[in-house]
This record gives sequence, C-alpha cells and structure tokens, in this order.
Amino acid sequence: MIFCVEDDEAASNIAAYALETAGFQVQSFENGRDFFEALRTEKPELILLDIMLPGEDGISILKKLRADQSTRNIPVIMTTAKGTEFDKVTGLDLGADDYLVKPFGMLEMVSRVRAVLRRTTPPETVDEVLRAGNVELNEAAHIVSVDGKPLALTLKEYSLLELFMKNPDRVFDRETLLMKIWNSDYSGDTRTVDVHVGTLRSKLGSSGDMIQTVRGVGYKLVTV
Repeated sequence: MIFCVEDDEAASNIAAYALETAGFQVQSFENGRDFFEALRTEKPELILLDIMLPGEDGISILKKLRADQSTRNIPVIMTTAKGTEFDKVTGLDLGADDYLVKPFGMLEMVSRVRAVLRRTTPPETVDEVLRAGNVELNEAAHIVSVDGKPLALTLKEYSLLELFMKNPDRVFDRETLLMKIWNSDYSGDTRTVDVHVGTLRSKLGSSGDMIQTVRGVGYKLVTV
C-alpha cells in the first residue's frame, strides 16, 4: 500500500492511476489530518508526500513521521512544485528518501518508487536448511536435528557435518579437513580428525553410517 498525500485532485488521481497500473495499491489524502487518521489503522510501504499542503505542510508532517517510532522507517518521497535547493536539502536532511520536482513524468515516479522500495525493504530471511537422510542442519539457527530432535554438537563437529552435507559424496582427505576446519595453522596431526569424526558419528546414531571412511584417503558423506 502506498499513501499519496496531495491536495491537487487531478495530480493525485493521475499518480494513483499510474501506481495502480504498475501493480501498487494506493490511498490518497488531501491533507495531513486525514493522512494521520489513516496511519492509526494501517502503515503503508511508502509515502508520497507533497510539501505544499493546506494546513500542515509536508515538512512538518515529515518531522512527525521521523519522530514517531511506529513510522520513522517508512520510506518517504517528497514532491513539490517549487524545486528550490532549500526545499530539497531540508527534506533530505529531515529524512526523506527521495525527492520529485513537479511536473514529473509518471514513469519516472513509478521508477523512483520502485527504487526506494528496493533500497529500503530488508531482504527476506530464508533459513538455509541442509538435509541428508533424517539429518537436518539449519545454518541460520545453527541447529542440527535427527528425526526432528535437536542434537548437541561441538563447534568442530558441527563444522565437519556442515562441510560434509554441503559436499555430498565428495571425498575429503584428512589434511584438507584439518585446513578447512582447524585452519591451515593448526599444529596437531591428522588423528584429531579421526577422533572428531568418530564422536560425530556416535552422536548421529544410526545416521552416522552416512559418513564413510575411504581407506587410505579420508572421509565422505554418502547420500542414498
């Protein structure tokens, strides 16, 4: 939803039509009073805010938006017929995200709206979940589960399992595992790899058989 605060009915109607044609929902307001009333029940994705309004002007409205915790992060594009440097600097200094000088093209307006939304909308967080048999590894939450039950692993065990699950059927020699998991400066010998793989297998229970020993080389995770 985009809120358009514009007292010129013709300009408001044209802007609403252009935005709706581009796939946005639009609600228009002629003054700050009606705009703030609507904000009580709905928060828009973006606000198109004219500076020259009857009663309370756009600069004053912008100040209130940025001072309120519930609205301070809503992106605002200021519009004005003046186009003076003072208006532009004042609006941007107060937290406007962009600025349009009238008369502006509708395609330009839609393009600016999309650009501001791309810039200000946080990307969706998608949990990266790796699966092998009945084992799941959630990278975002740093949780490993077997048959849906959380498993307690040490950091090295977790890192080993993550590496294996990201590279199914790939054979890793012990030296490579030392370099990747313990880093290249690790001063121990390759037996520490065998110990950690052994405890990892044990904790995985019957699923531990997925981590197979490649004689004379190292280990790999086998998927069925």
